[in-house]
Amino acid sequence: MAYVQPKEFAAKMVDAGESKIFMATKDTLIRAYMAGAILALAAAFAVTIAVNTGNFLVASLLFPVGFCTLYLLGFDLLTGVFTLAPLAVIAKRPGCTWKGVFRNWGLVFVGNFAGAMTTAILMAIIFTMGFSQEPNAVGQKIGSIGEARTLGYAAAGGAGLLTVFVRAILCNWMVSTGVVAAMMSNSVSGKIMAMWMPIIVFFYLGFEHSIVNMFLFPSGIMLGGEFTWGDYFMYNEIPVVLGNLVGGLTFVGGMIYATHFKESPKRNASTASVQGVPAE
Repeated sequence: MAYVQPKEFAAKMVDAGESKIFMATKDTLIRAYMAGAILALAAAFAVTIAVNTGNFLVASLLFPVGFCTLYLLGFDLLTGVFTLAPLAVIAKRPGCTWKGVFRNWGLVFVGNFAGAMTTAILMAIIFTMGFSQEPNAVGQKIGSIGEARTLGYAAAGGAGLLTVFVRAILCNWMVSTGVVAAMMSNSVSGKIMAMWMPIIVFFYLGFEHSIVNMFLFPSGIMLGGEFTWGDYFMYNEIPVVLGNLVGGLTFVGGMIYATHFKESPKRNASTASVQGVPAE
């Protein structure tokens, strides 16, 4: 599968972050829009599988098809740019600034949200026969997901907000690992295999992904879920975005940068022997 060594893909991560910062507004928005739309469709696909089969594991095993597709097409998720764009600033690439990072994050958020909302509207039409009938079983399930993951957190107060925040951290630890994993191979099959594994983990464990939620919760409101836009943003989207930022930038971007891109000098063999450590 033409495995790429960590030091090499760490450099690719910084290069990718630099590319995101300097990308034209049009390209950033289009790529983010399509990423949001495709991931939303994958979420609808997974919920449909779970409802029709009664097996959430099968849904989790197949959900990564959306993530792999959008990545191979060169589209951008907010969770990915949270991890990559800051590395170019940290590495002091010429012209890369935090203003550029925030610009990229803002544009990708808008594009992802617009894409996910487009899919949400189209799927709501399908689930309700053009809004002429009550939602079908899949539509009802999406509505109940929205209620549980907004009002459920709200009912627990501060503990609920802490829980959604931690679930978001863990989510982007896995999702951004998938982004980086794709850089570990030079073949399409190798990239897909590497991406698939951490995405299954995030989805099956029910972690909180800001872009998936951009589909699930607006859909839930359209499909009769008994929660509001305020509930969605306050008790889910805002803490999830913040948690995704922390998870991706610290556990993935920061750690790989610190040990592979900025690897410390090797210990001196003679010094190690003097200290009683066998020289390698």
